[in-house]
Amino acid sequence: MSNAPDLLPSTAHFALGDAPVRFAPFAIGPVPIAKPLVLAPMSGVTDTAFRQMVQEASGGAVGLLVTEFVSIEGLTRQNLKSAMRLAFDPAREHPLAIQIFGGETARMVQAAQMAADAGAAIVDINCGCPAPKVVRRGGGAELMRNCDQLEAIVAEVAKAVSIPVTVKIRAGWDHSSINAVEVARRCEAAGARAVAVHGRTRTQMYTGRADWDLVAEVARTVQVPVIGSGDIASPDAALGVLARSPIRGVMIGRAAIMNPWIFGQIADVAAGRPARVVTPAERVRILRLYSDLQSERMPESVVPGRLKQVLARMTKGFSHGNLLRERAMRAQTTAEMFDWIEGFFAAIAQGDLEAWCLRARAAKSVQIQV
Repeated sequence: MSNAPDLLPSTAHFALGDAPVRFAPFAIGPVPIAKPLVLAPMSGVTDTAFRQMVQEASGGAVGLLVTEFVSIEGLTRQNLKSAMRLAFDPAREHPLAIQIFGGETARMVQAAQMAADAGAAIVDINCGCPAPKVVRRGGGAELMRNCDQLEAIVAEVAKAVSIPVTVKIRAGWDHSSINAVEVARRCEAAGARAVAVHGRTRTQMYTGRADWDLVAEVARTVQVPVIGSGDIASPDAALGVLARSPIRGVMIGRAAIMNPWIFGQIADVAAGRPARVVTPAERVRILRLYSDLQSERMPESVVPGRLKQVLARMTKGFSHGNLLRERAMRAQTTAEMFDWIEGFFAAIAQGDLEAWCLRARAAKSVQIQV
C-alpha cells in the first residue's frame, strides 16, 4: 500500500452539491462508532504512530481506526514484526479494529483470538488486498475467488471470538467477475457484523475510478453496516457519498497520508463550519509528533525512513515541495530532516520561500561537488 499512487483531490468525483448532510453515528455489533469516518488499513503505513498522528491532527474525528494487516503466519509463529503490528495505545486509539489476512481457517481463528486478547474492539478479515505476495498465499483478494473458503473462515472466526468480525472486500477479482454483492451476502450469513467495500477490482489495483454504484448496491443488499472506500479525498466527496448512498461510513486511506487533517475537515463541514485550515506551523507540529511517536517504539535509525514516507506524500502539491523532498530524503538523521522541514514551512509562513530555495540549492551544489 505504501507504493500505491497518490490520490489527488481532483480525482474525487463525488461532490456534495445540494444534498442534505447525513453524518450519523452507527454501531458494529455492540461497538459504537461515534462518527462515520474510518481510517483505512494500509500496509507499511497505519502503524500505531500513524494512527495516533491522524487522530491528533483531526481532533479525534476518526470514528474507527484499523491496523495495517497482520499476517496469520507471522502472528501465529510469534514473529516479532507481526506482533508489533498488534501494538496500540488504548487511551488514544479507540475503537480499534485489528486486521488479519490469510487463507487457512485454523490459523485465521488463532490470529483472531490473539487480536481479541490484545484488546481489539473488532477483528477485520482482509479480503481486498491486491498485492501479489498476499494473493499467492490465498489471502486478500484471492478469497473473493474462493467464496466457500471465505465463508468458512468468517463463520469459524465469528464463533471463536466474542468481539465483532468484519470483512473488507473489493468489487471483485476483475471486470468479468464482479461479485461484491454475493460475497457481502455470504459474509453476513456467516456472521460478519459489517462489510467495507473498495469499489475497484483486484486487477485494477489502484487505477481507474472506484465504482460507488456497486458499493451502494452492496449496502442495499445486506442488513449489516456497509462502509464505502475509494477516491475520497475531500470533505465534499465524503459527505457526498454519505448523502447519496445507503452506506453508513466512509473509509479513507491514501488521502490521509497526504492530509491527516481530512477527517477533522469532514467533521467541520458536516457541522456547518468552514473546513479547518492547516497552517505551516501545524504541519511541523504533526510531523514532530509522528517522529516522536515512532521514536517511542522504533530504533532511532529507523525513524528517518518512516518520516520520509509521510513527508513525501504530505508535501505533494506545494510550490518547491520537490526541493524539500530532495533535501529531506538525503538527510541521514531526524534532526537534519527537521532542519530542512522547519526552514521550509517557516519560509512559507514568512512569505520568503525563495531564500530557503537558494539555501537548499546551494547545499545541493556543495554536496554534488563533494
